[in-house]
Amino acid sequence: MQNVLPTADDIAEAHLRIRDWIVETPVLESDALNRRIGTRVVLKAECLQRGGSFKIRGALNRILQLKADERSAGVVAFSSGNHAQAVAIASHWLGCRATIVMPRDAPRPKLEGTRAYGAEVVLYDREHDDREAIAAGLAAKQGAALVPPFDHAHVIAGQGTAALELGRALALKHLTLDALYTPCSGGGLVAGSALAIKSIFTGCAVYAVEPVGYTRLADSLRAGERRVLTSHPPTLCDGLRAPAAGAITFAINRRELAGAVAVDDDAVLEAMALAAEHLKVVLEPSGAAALAALLRKPPRGGCVGVILSGGNVDAELLSNALTRHATI
Repeated sequence: MQNVLPTADDIAEAHLRIRDWIVETPVLESDALNRRIGTRVVLKAECLQRGGSFKIRGALNRILQLKADERSAGVVAFSSGNHAQAVAIASHWLGCRATIVMPRDAPRPKLEGTRAYGAEVVLYDREHDDREAIAAGLAAKQGAALVPPFDHAHVIAGQGTAALELGRALALKHLTLDALYTPCSGGGLVAGSALAIKSIFTGCAVYAVEPVGYTRLADSLRAGERRVLTSHPPTLCDGLRAPAAGAITFAINRRELAGAVAVDDDAVLEAMALAAEHLKVVLEPSGAAALAALLRKPPRGGCVGVILSGGNVDAELLSNALTRHATI
């Protein structure tokens, strides 16, 4: 883990580095959603990104900055799914071996997607095993480089490029973003997003969105120091279950964020259904969390941004969301 905090300039450089490899995902709007929320909402559709989530941005930015001999030794990562797929994809593109530590209960599409790109998957028990220790041991044994899911300056900078694209797109339309809602697990996406969006709209209030039962960032912000979860309550948001904020991400987020919001599973299911009906995009629960926050507690006035962070969802779960919230 690096101890240097990334900056907005690092995010701009990361975008130049990765832009020919990734998709500049669309910024979506819906009149029906605007009426429902009571304000203008712009949504960055990272569910349409390569690998189905924003994670390719950070993984690719990290691996591209490895030296040739480091890349030839391979990389090791740990992830519940989307970062795993991103590392597998980036490694496939760049011709390096990838070993990914994933929980046994990871969603099937994410496991299959990771293996499809040639990565070796090592499974662990989320309740009892230490995934970081397993990954560190594998990296030491293989002489491989670690590609953390959030707590690394290169990863944070890459993840921040999604918000940078959003801000630049709005500025071209002469719009000002007043608030930005971003899903949060270890805090890399929201940290990078805050740095990026505030380099364009200095007064933008950035909010992290966490699942109920996993408010580790909110608890840490209140305490003024990082807090670690000691339990693993059930949540549909499998990608937002990191036990603690990262050291680097917390250092950024405690300085840059306006706050953190918690959402329950039903709000997430409703957001998934709304996105399918009105935005015509498929979201996984973690990817719908920021939109769910707006549905439960609509902001007042202005122009509000949302990061739709991923779309790798099991068909049965998506069907459940559409059935449960068929009339919106």
